[in-house]
Amino acid sequence: MESQPVRVQVRGPLALLAVVPHLLGFHPERSLVVIATSGPHSRIKTAFRFDLPDPPGTPAATTIADHTATLLHRNQLTTAILIGYGPGTLVTPVIDVAQVVLAREGLRAQDLLRVHDGRYWSYLCQDPACCPPAGTPVTGTHPAAVTLTAAGLGTLPSRAAVAATIAPVNGPHADAMTQATRQAERTLAGYRPIMGPDAVRTTFLSTVQAAITSYRDGGTVTDHPQLARIALALTTLEVRDDAWARMLPELCDAHIRLWTDLTRHARPGYVAAPASLLAFTAWQAGNGALANLAIDRALADDPGYSMARLIRTALTEGLPPSAAVLSMTPEEVAVSYQVQRRDH
Repeated sequence: MESQPVRVQVRGPLALLAVVPHLLGFHPERSLVVIATSGPHSRIKTAFRFDLPDPPGTPAATTIADHTATLLHRNQLTTAILIGYGPGTLVTPVIDVAQVVLAREGLRAQDLLRVHDGRYWSYLCQDPACCPPAGTPVTGTHPAAVTLTAAGLGTLPSRAAVAATIAPVNGPHADAMTQATRQAERTLAGYRPIMGPDAVRTTFLSTVQAAITSYRDGGTVTDHPQLARIALALTTLEVRDDAWARMLPELCDAHIRLWTDLTRHARPGYVAAPASLLAFTAWQAGNGALANLAIDRALADDPGYSMARLIRTALTEGLPPSAAVLSMTPEEVAVSYQVQRRDH
C-alpha cells in the first residue's frame, strides 16, 4: 500500500531546524545542509548535505558552493537556506564563499544559519532582539518533528549510525555466512555441468523472486544458506536486473528491508549487487544518506561495478527520487537477455 505524503508547516528557523534531521534521516554534524525551496509558500523541494572542510580553506569552500549552485540550477530552483552545523571556524568560511557564489549565480539565500552546541545563529539577521549574539537555544521537541516521527520519518543520531544499519554482520553470523557461501559455491560447481546454464539461470531467478515476494508479504529471510544462495544468484546480471525491474516505488519499504539484509550478510565479493539494489530503492524512498552509504559498500566490494557507479553519478548530480524510475519491466528484461543469448 502506498503511503500518503506528510505535510508540515515550517515557520521560522526553529521549525526548520527541527525537520532537517527528518529530511536527512540523521542529525548532521560538521556539515553544510542546503534546503532548496520553491513557490509562493517556499515549499521545501530538496535537501542535500556536504561535509565541512577540516581544516577550512577557500578552494574546498568554493567547490562546495559551486556544486550547490550547479544542483540548484539543474533542478530549476532559485532559493535556498544554508545551515552549517559546527563551530564558526569551520562553518563561516564556507558560508562566506557560498553567499558570494549564490549571488553571482543569480540564486537567493533565504537564510544562512549556523548550529552548534544546542544554539543557532543567523548570518543575515543583525537584530539582537531576535538574533542575540549568544545564539538562540534549540531546545525541546518541535511539533513538526513530532508529526514527522509519527509518520514514520524517524532519525538516527548520526550518519555513522545510518552506516551501522548496513554494516557487515560479524561474529557467529559472519562465520555461518562464510561457510554457507562456500557450500553454495561448491553446490553450484557440481550442478552447473549437469543442469546446464538455462536451468541454473531459472533456479537463480526463482530464488531471488521468492525472496522479493516474501519481503513484500511482510516476511524475512534469516536462514544463512538461503541468504548465501540469493547473494550467489545476484552475481548473474540477468537475475540482478530482473530484481531491479521489480523495485516498484510503492514497495520500497519492503525492498529496503530485503536488500539491507542481503547487504549485511553477503560475504566479500558478493556485496556489490545487493548494495546497489539497496541504493536504488533508498533513492526511490528519498533516503539519500542510505543510498550513498550503500553505494560506498558496493564500490568497496567492486570499484568498477557499473550499476553502483551509475547510481552514484545520479546522486552526485542531485537527481530527485522521481528520477529513480524503472527502465524495463521484468518481462522486457527477460526478452532483452534472450536476444543477447541468441545474438551471441
